[in-house]
Amino acid sequence: MMRMTIGQVAEAVGGRLEGTPGEAPLCDSAVSDSRQVRPGAVFVAIKGERVDGHDYLAQAAAGGAVCALVDHVVDGAPLAQIVVDDTVAALGGLARRNLELRREAAQTAGATPFTVVGLTGSVGKTTTKDLLATMLARMGRTVAPVGSFNNDIGLPLTACQVGPDTRFLVAEMGANHVGEIAGLTRIAPPDIAIVLKVGVAHLGEFGSVERIAQAKSEIVRGLVPGGMAILNADDPHVAAMAGLAPGEVRFFGIAPANFGRDWLHAEAVATDDADRASFDLVAADGQSGHVTLAIPGAHNVMNALAAASAAHTLGLPLADVAACLASQRTISPHRMAVSTVARGGAAFTLIDDSFNANPDSMRAGLDGLARWGRGAARRPFRVAVLGAMLELGGDEAALHRGIGAYAAGLGIDHIVAVGNGTDGLDALAADLADGARQAGADAGVSVDCVDGIDAADAIVTELARAHAGTVVLLKGSHASGLASLARRWEEPAA
Repeated sequence: MMRMTIGQVAEAVGGRLEGTPGEAPLCDSAVSDSRQVRPGAVFVAIKGERVDGHDYLAQAAAGGAVCALVDHVVDGAPLAQIVVDDTVAALGGLARRNLELRREAAQTAGATPFTVVGLTGSVGKTTTKDLLATMLARMGRTVAPVGSFNNDIGLPLTACQVGPDTRFLVAEMGANHVGEIAGLTRIAPPDIAIVLKVGVAHLGEFGSVERIAQAKSEIVRGLVPGGMAILNADDPHVAAMAGLAPGEVRFFGIAPANFGRDWLHAEAVATDDADRASFDLVAADGQSGHVTLAIPGAHNVMNALAAASAAHTLGLPLADVAACLASQRTISPHRMAVSTVARGGAAFTLIDDSFNANPDSMRAGLDGLARWGRGAARRPFRVAVLGAMLELGGDEAALHRGIGAYAAGLGIDHIVAVGNGTDGLDALAADLADGARQAGADAGVSVDCVDGIDAADAIVTELARAHAGTVVLLKGSHASGLASLARRWEEPAA
């Protein structure tokens, strides 16, 4: 964080300072977890569903925090307190001021320049963020969120990590209602805005795909004056946002019909037996290179193009872009992570994509599973362990049946639909299983529907014992709890 006095922090958040700050120490970081406090920190006391940060001011002070943002004075707390109406909103104000100070510093002669790249989309945000951050780090210190830190708490906490030597901030922006991304751009106005895709994630909250597109377009509307939009030319909803950009627009894609206007596109896309994509990366400036992605999933070609478009725009040669894409094997947890699991006397290949799910990402994951090992001498036994998808509104039952039918239509050998003991998620798992059974009745597809991860674990273990070369896709919304099963499988066999 850019250094501020406690008084400057109070001014930035519009708060009232209570207590004596002593020798007016400088604040140089902001955290909301008392376990992450280090000397010089601003501790942001956030009241959550299970934990209230106001109960941890003493621990924050012991860790070296010099002040705390609170919504009421905590008696006896051994540090200065800045009282505000809403600590989450105050955190946003602090982050906004931090970025203003960094931009001001960048204007001085000889200073390190500073660029904010914002990105959004119904799918692919975190993978694109990870790829882009790796590329930009080759050109200077880059701050990016860990995992999917993309809401009104995660984004400002990330923005507060920007300091005097930061060259790039990659700001992932998510939303489940109209106006949310607009609020995030007021905290961190992007110099470059990337929009990946408009899909049906959070359809239940938005009500229509058109409303989702409206929400995603807020990142383009929120660009700094003259800012650049980097848009998916192959998605009509995204491409239509070009007219909202205050400055230059650059497109990326794989559809040949759009190659004439693309800044960057992929040609000759192919996948290997482990579903890793290779393609020719072609830029409008004449540079080109061949890429083989280290991460699986043909859908990641578009994510790679988006990240590459921004990095190349910001000055990274295409050869370096290609090298980054070919070498990055680690993405945020539970996103197409491939490993070998040994369990119960059996072994299988796990494709862990359990962080979250919506119909678009479900189909992408299932496509990858269907392609896995297709060129091998012995066809693998393919198992899809699928949880519920949330926030899909009145169409949720039909969408789950559709995904079940889609999986069966791909010839997946065994489908396990997993609930978690709650009526809503169990019903959705049953819908998915029903769709799979109806579509796979004549194709020899086996289907189970279970109410928790223990049963799913037992089924997969038995299948792996019976079938050498088993490959398992693990995919579901965060609330389905499948990430817990992935973590269990990561543990050494007993």
